[in-house]
Amino acid sequence: MINSDSLIFILFFALIISFASCKPTEKSEETHQKEFNLEDTEKVQAAILDYVEALYLVDSTRIDKSVDLKLRKVGYYFNPDTKEYIDNLEMTHNQLSNLAASWNSEFEQGNQNSPKEIEIFDVNSKTASAKLTVEWGIDLFHLAKVNNQWKIVNVMWQSMPDEE
Repeated sequence: MINSDSLIFILFFALIISFASCKPTEKSEETHQKEFNLEDTEKVQAAILDYVEALYLVDSTRIDKSVDLKLRKVGYYFNPDTKEYIDNLEMTHNQLSNLAASWNSEFEQGNQNSPKEIEIFDVNSKTASAKLTVEWGIDLFHLAKVNNQWKIVNVMWQSMPDEE
């Protein structure tokens, strides 16, 4: 008869062997899916580029082109005087469009050569997510494919704290 310690050892050993013999599953790579995602990834990047260049180059028409009318934008501005963030600064599509038309009118905030690093995290058939690092800080995006065009629907941003 097998005692309980031996039974536990045998079960544990069998479990180890079963895990060791399992191969990790690999994602199937469908050629059609990769081509679809590549095209959409380029369109997502173009929408984000329109957004940032609208602000840098004072061109609100690019906001209208790339941002959904139902935009939900919220941000966190770092106040260098108080060394604290001001929370939940909200902005609508109309406010963003107006901002793009005037924010950098003297080209003191940025220009065509200012940072605009775009990182695409995920692109699906109808949704995408990305990050933009720019002169004013970091913007995180959710985009949706609306009428076969990629539009920014959510933006969460924060400015960078001053480093002293």
